[in-house]
Amino acid sequence: MITVDKIKKSFAGVDAVKSVSFSAKDGEITGLLGPNGAGKTTTLRMLYSLYQPESGCITVDGMDPMSAPIEVRKKLGALPDSRGLYRHLTARENIRYFGQLHGMSSVELDKRTAELIDLLGIAQIADRRTAGFSQGERVKVAIARAVVHQPQNILLDEPTNGLDVSSTRALRAFLKQQRDSGRCVLFSSHIMQEVMALCDRIVVIAHGLVVADGRADELLEKTGKTDLEDAFVSLVDIDSSSSGNVGAQT
Repeated sequence: MITVDKIKKSFAGVDAVKSVSFSAKDGEITGLLGPNGAGKTTTLRMLYSLYQPESGCITVDGMDPMSAPIEVRKKLGALPDSRGLYRHLTARENIRYFGQLHGMSSVELDKRTAELIDLLGIAQIADRRTAGFSQGERVKVAIARAVVHQPQNILLDEPTNGLDVSSTRALRAFLKQQRDSGRCVLFSSHIMQEVMALCDRIVVIAHGLVVADGRADELLEKTGKTDLEDAFVSLVDIDSSSSGNVGAQT
């Protein structure tokens, strides 16, 4: 389980995240939904300890990423906005390397790597160097690498960007399987269809603030809309002076 309480981050005097609070529970898929520039990526980067919050606090399974970064990283599998594969390694080697970093034995790695290659449907590319992979192939390998150590919490930043229909469907199935196995899945998106297809809970971020937090039906009730896209537009158009109040009420 991940909890975020009033975190803030700015760059060169500009607030990227003003005050964001939410929780992402085990056995659920939680979506961070917001327009480009809303603060979603910065929030995720604070969760996996790439950035340090200027104020507020984060816990991952009860631990603070800043005070216990190594322990927290063992609990996290992160797919960043930059996929960052090692281009001269094969897909299999990329996956195994990250497992080795997490201290997995060769026997564990052989078994787990084979499971993920099968689960994500990448057997045909498993022993090819990742240089020249398509976007969908890169994402699948990056996901396998992120979860090779079977983390309890999975973070994904815009995971379907650039994916074709087949790859998107495979990713959705994988995330649902992770949720059904009791894991906490948190992903960011600005694509309404993805959020509707996957999320048990939606956290809407705009202007660096949480403007709504709840199930899809709760957001519809809150805005008085019958369509989630209309509800989203209504929420993100709320000006920043009132956004904090809206978030506090959900």
